[in-house]
Amino acid sequence: MNKSDITRDYYMLHGPLAKKGYDWWWHSFTAYNKRTGEARPFFIEYFVCNPALAEEKPTLGQLKENIQLGKKPSYCMIMAGTWGKNPKQIHNFYSMKDFHCPDNKLDITVGDCTLTETHMSGYSKVSLQEAKEHPEYMSDAGEIRWDLEIDKQITFNVGYGASKLFRKLNSFEMFWHAEGIKTQYKGTVYYDGEEYEVIPEKSYGYADKNWGGDFTSPWLWISSCNITSLVTGEKLENSAFEAGGGKPKAFGIEIPRKLLIGFYYEGKMYEYNFARFWNLVKIDFDFEEGEEVHTWKVNASNKNSRIELVLHCKRDEMLLINYEAPNGKKLHNRLWNGGNGFGELKLYKKDGTLIDHVKLENTGCEYGEYC
Repeated sequence: MNKSDITRDYYMLHGPLAKKGYDWWWHSFTAYNKRTGEARPFFIEYFVCNPALAEEKPTLGQLKENIQLGKKPSYCMIMAGTWGKNPKQIHNFYSMKDFHCPDNKLDITVGDCTLTETHMSGYSKVSLQEAKEHPEYMSDAGEIRWDLEIDKQITFNVGYGASKLFRKLNSFEMFWHAEGIKTQYKGTVYYDGEEYEVIPEKSYGYADKNWGGDFTSPWLWISSCNITSLVTGEKLENSAFEAGGGKPKAFGIEIPRKLLIGFYYEGKMYEYNFARFWNLVKIDFDFEEGEEVHTWKVNASNKNSRIELVLHCKRDEMLLINYEAPNGKKLHNRLWNGGNGFGELKLYKKDGTLIDHVKLENTGCEYGEYC
């Protein structure tokens, strides 16, 4: 449902999650080179892990000495980067003792980086030598700075599954809230010596957060707010598509091959949420890793409607994004992540009547399984 709930964007690592938990705030958007006009997609993530285990310096789980000592990771990681030609992820780490965020609002400060509901700024840099000598950084070499206004316009609220009660019970191993499945960003990004302008109407932005005690495998994510009707040829300015999930775990029990899907179509939400069993939701999805292009296929239905989605993204414009879990293990070693996805979606009434056939562009897309 399209129901804003910024309390779900609050810092969540309390109780058991303080010693074995992660919390992250993800942002992605398109910017334009001030010199050439070329469009380029970017992402910026504020990621925190195991705050109760904080030391004076960040504890990196992939460092050999920490593995030998059995030390779990503890840090704030600023992950920023870009997709497209020569995609990169640039990681800077801070001790959780240097991370500050109140419990009653989103207001993060760490190093030179800040984040609220309406603004973020920061800087991340890794030299070629650092990237080569420190594989535990899980980072490419590069430099990026950002200063951006944030306007979250359409929400995908998964409902009671991330409610206050379920959060208190830590009922799910991985929680999700997408406050901005359509988000307009405005400002400037400086990346590897080039200046990029972020224009609200052409930013095609997204903002969400995840938190919990571990990740999911498989892991799927698809999101786009650059949507055009192939029936009328009109740009759908009040629409956004969102899908995420894989194999959720509730109260320790795995629920195989389940997604949360929302297609906000010109003011109406078409939702395919496995947790709302009374809506008779059925979902099927597939991912094919190609030599040149990766492909996602998603089919979903409920008692009122159904969708068919086929999405593609060029392999050489994606990256294998790096995360380590709170237990220190890095099991996602083939987690494909991109921002230039393109495809088509058909929306039908349950009786088979076509509501619309749309084109998706500037699509965030992700898929991976433990390996």
